[in-house]
Amino acid sequence: MEEWLYVMMIKKTKEYRKLNKAGVTQHVENLRKLDAEGSIELAGAFKGYPGMAGMFILKAKSYEEAEAMCKQEPLVVAGYATYELYRFQAANKENNYLL
Repeated sequence: MEEWLYVMMIKKTKEYRKLNKAGVTQHVENLRKLDAEGSIELAGAFKGYPGMAGMFILKAKSYEEAEAMCKQEPLVVAGYATYELYRFQAANKENNYLL
């Protein structure tokens, strides 16, 4: 069975420069919630890439489920960021590196 992950690329908007401590706290609370649910494979911030804030690698049953998680991200809800969502299939020895 093919297993997919979903990569949420988080892109800064012009409003990002107005991001305050409350916004960051809401973002971190959302990360903690997703992690507690087992929905985060990896998450982090980008440094030195203008316009890019960070990314989440999400574990979800479908693209639609992953997109629902993206739409609930506080940075997106508040307008500080937008996102692009991609399906991603990891290559590893269990799947013979996708051969």
